[in-house]
Amino acid sequence: MIKGLAALLLLIMLLAPAAAADSPWGWLGIRIRDLSEQEMDEISKKYGLREGFGVYVVEVMKETPAEGSGLQPGDLIVGFRDRPVVDTRTLQRLIAHTTSGDTVGLTILRREEGRRRLSVRVGAMPDAVAADRVAAEFGFLVRDPEGQVEESTSRLTSPPTVAAILAKSPAEKAGLQVGDTLVEVNGRPVLTLQAAREALLAASLERPLSLVVRRESERLSLVLKTATPKL
Repeated sequence: MIKGLAALLLLIMLLAPAAAADSPWGWLGIRIRDLSEQEMDEISKKYGLREGFGVYVVEVMKETPAEGSGLQPGDLIVGFRDRPVVDTRTLQRLIAHTTSGDTVGLTILRREEGRRRLSVRVGAMPDAVAADRVAAEFGFLVRDPEGQVEESTSRLTSPPTVAAILAKSPAEKAGLQVGDTLVEVNGRPVLTLQAAREALLAASLERPLSLVVRRESERLSLVLKTATPKL
């Protein structure tokens, strides 16, 4: 497992691509990361928080719900609708399960200003992010193969490959590996990354995910157990 890419699984669902979407999942348009143990200790001492918890905002995308709310890079999100936010996956799931258009309250800690409350109107998660979110819930991330060739207006495409596996996830338990080439998702051929994302969007988190992958000269069928999130 490539640790840097695996960490992306905790970030990708809140990223903001250019296109809008029809996904029912909520979305803010931020890039976030978990706190280190040292950061948690420092926050606990500075603000008197017993837990020393929170999620660090790395980036706020332009023209997104997050930017409209006044959220800033460097803010620490510690509460969502008065519910403690202890890590990135907690926040990601809370946002994703909020109806698009709902206004929610965020509790943040801001350097030099301390604790603040912000209101944000949750948007709809873009399709590309929603597809990556489905894959991430099962514990993997797919991307175009490295070295993809683009000539003129014609792009030479190849099936997407598995770029990361999250430890102890359904993907890891099923035997999926970094570098596997994705061939089918739930019986649907996936010749491109776009086709893979469309198949993932049609998948249910409440049912096992069936994959066919190519690993060197082998063709393998894998079943990833249900990854229904519990809030």
